[in-house]
Amino acid sequence: MKLELRKGVEILSDLGGVKTLSEAKKIFSNKMDKANLAKIETIKNEEALLKIANAIALMGPDNVWINSNSPEDIQYAREMALKMNEEFKLKLPMHTCHFDLPEDQGRMVDKTYYIANEDEDVSVLAKKMLRKEAYEYIKTHYPNIMKGKTMTVSFWNRGPVGAKAAIPAIMVTDSWYVVHSGNILYYPVFKYFDAEVKRAGVFFMNTHSYGRFKSEDIPKARIFMDRSWFTTFSMFCTYAGNTLMLKKGNHRFAVDICTYYRQEDQLSEHMFITGLTGPGGRKTFFAGAAPSGCGKTTTAMVGTDFIGDDLAQIWIEKDGTMRAVNPEIGVFGIVEDVNWEGDPYLMKALRGKIPAEVIWSNVLIDDDGVPHWTGHGEPIPKHGRNWLGEWWPGKTDENGKPIPMSNPNARFTLSCEVIENYNKALATDPKGLPIKVITYSGRDSDTMPPVWVAKNPDHGVAIGASILSAATATEVGAKGVNRQPWANAPFTPGPLADYMEAQFKFFNSKKLTHKPLMAGLNYFLTHGARGGEPGDKRLLGEKRDVRPWLTWLERRAHNEVKAIVTPIGFIPLYEDLKKIFKETINKEYTKELYDKQFSFYIDNIVARIDLQKDAYSKEKDCPKRIFEIYDEQKQGLLALKAKYGSIVKPEQLIEAGGLG
Repeated sequence: MKLELRKGVEILSDLGGVKTLSEAKKIFSNKMDKANLAKIETIKNEEALLKIANAIALMGPDNVWINSNSPEDIQYAREMALKMNEEFKLKLPMHTCHFDLPEDQGRMVDKTYYIANEDEDVSVLAKKMLRKEAYEYIKTHYPNIMKGKTMTVSFWNRGPVGAKAAIPAIMVTDSWYVVHSGNILYYPVFKYFDAEVKRAGVFFMNTHSYGRFKSEDIPKARIFMDRSWFTTFSMFCTYAGNTLMLKKGNHRFAVDICTYYRQEDQLSEHMFITGLTGPGGRKTFFAGAAPSGCGKTTTAMVGTDFIGDDLAQIWIEKDGTMRAVNPEIGVFGIVEDVNWEGDPYLMKALRGKIPAEVIWSNVLIDDDGVPHWTGHGEPIPKHGRNWLGEWWPGKTDENGKPIPMSNPNARFTLSCEVIENYNKALATDPKGLPIKVITYSGRDSDTMPPVWVAKNPDHGVAIGASILSAATATEVGAKGVNRQPWANAPFTPGPLADYMEAQFKFFNSKKLTHKPLMAGLNYFLTHGARGGEPGDKRLLGEKRDVRPWLTWLERRAHNEVKAIVTPIGFIPLYEDLKKIFKETINKEYTKELYDKQFSFYIDNIVARIDLQKDAYSKEKDCPKRIFEIYDEQKQGLLALKAKYGSIVKPEQLIEAGGLG
């Protein structure tokens, strides 16, 4: 059954028991001082006030603080995060660090559930709990969970105020670290909340309590998302991906809205947005999907006009263009392997070359108060402390395994404004950016070339549907190689068949008269998979090669370069890449490397197609078009194999398919 809104018991209101506005105002008077009472009285939306009152009644805080997004309130949240020992100061001004519990270092995929009504379908890649069971769990653990604490209530917008696809949200939490993080990451909307709810027609409600911050409580941790009522419940955890629910929690709700209620109009995607300056100073904007830990932030930073590194709210404008905004104004980024060579813009902010407010999490802090992390390319300190306590080089765990100085999912939180190539004027414009190129990438060591362009929108949807990635440290409880359709599967609440149908409809919409170029990217081909020693995991390319790949796509989007026609799409010509590599990063791009990267290993690609066909054949009501595309591609690849063998070189691809 498809998603139905406002169906079933509204758990928050039912357990809170507050039914009328007069009851809500009594609760506010009992729990707020005059200053906070004056702030909440400026909010007029009755549904929002009732939800806040019910959260107070259910969670039982001693008092309530309202975040008005004022400079004074923003500073107060910073100070309280330090006072409550959720963060501590570092050497650089405005730099602080937060440590999560050892068991709470990433998204808890095994403890995250969609609250579902009877007969309501959810993605086969997700976990669900029936409403009655979730109700009982929340009823057991939420009453008075904030006793002895202050409840904070924040109002943030997921996108620029007034943007067509932006949605306002409320965040209730007892964590000042969450408030501090949200103030950096999201648009302030307190003053405009009522108007934004009226424009968007909806708002999201989020609740969280970290409980006692004890490891023994981690088994009780749950992250619930009530799809029917756009309400989240998060408990006994602190990692921001599990607690700052405006991020991936509300992203899931936005995906639902677009999939079921805004088809052929909007998409909510796990995508970066960045602009690249081309010949003559033209600006070409990209949106790109990649699973966490697969180079999304690095790719976004390559642009001359950085807009965002994680999420994109997309719509079709009246002029027929596809436009997008970043719902965030900050970065909650993985810091492992961020270094001066590959990420100079980030490093300037992280290392104090540019004054910046930074919240670090789960890194190593040396004895001088300086953060360190795996892959930073700097000298390793002799001593420090991390999320596990005291640390020194060579320290091992109880099994004798070396303990890294930082967690693989260690993070930094900072404002986009401190990133040198951030274009604030464009990023915060509610009109959004016209997207001309869409990219999809995963973590693929042995199959796909570094870049290829879809033949048409349907084949572009197929590229997104076919992303694979190795499991990363962002997901606690995940193992092995994962299918990551559109890099959005972990955040797609409904069946993938529904989401896929919405993708086909959007990109084939008659309203979308300026269709974007759709492409695949892969930075992770290894020497071992391309003629080197078996097991050689060294990458064929470098981080900085991202710029040439994007530059080629920019030229292709403006019809300035030819390409080789293949069964899976268009791939670059060597001479074009050789010139682009020299122009963009002053690198000699050899024919030998080109041949390794762009030869087709037919058996690998066919196996990839078969894997996807098998997986989607298990999806109820999956669009038939995806299977037609896979069959078309497979037949073309097998014809190449019959003529040239299992490894087909670019010259042979030209001979077989020509240029287009």
